[in-house]
Amino acid sequence: MAKKNQSTKQVNKRPIDIYFEQYAEHHQNPTNKLFHWICVPLITFSISGLIWFIPFPYLNFLGQYNGFINWFTIIMAVVVYYYLRLAPTLSYAMLFSFGVFSFIIVQLEYWEKAGGPAPWIICIILFALGWIGQFIGHKIEGKKPSFLTDIKFLLIGPIWLWHFIFKKVGIPY
Repeated sequence: MAKKNQSTKQVNKRPIDIYFEQYAEHHQNPTNKLFHWICVPLITFSISGLIWFIPFPYLNFLGQYNGFINWFTIIMAVVVYYYLRLAPTLSYAMLFSFGVFSFIIVQLEYWEKAGGPAPWIICIILFALGWIGQFIGHKIEGKKPSFLTDIKFLLIGPIWLWHFIFKKVGIPY
């Protein structure tokens, strides 16, 4: 009877809970978790920036709003929709994150206009640092990164971090 209740509990779990459990299997070591708290946002930001800087065609029907639509906004909408299907409140947190990333990316563009480095170079450097940090964390953990078994875990990482914050402040997800 106890076995039946346990299997029923597993069946009733939401996909997001199953993904978090699978992701957590590869992230038990406290040092690896710390690396992820730093590296996952760096990687997510840098990928957002790199996508932002892919040239986007001028579309006449957008008129004055042409500068507001780019490849990042399109991909962001798809990713936020994916998160929305998994856990609505976590999708709002990621939408907030993408808003902060967008603000920072625009500031990097202003910095470039003032004589600073090209923003895409900064994004590549941050991506490399984040990626190296991830692999160092997994070397310490002694387990391969979860995305090597399933690519969807690249998208799960950022909301996995948010779910800890939500749990800490008592927000259901």
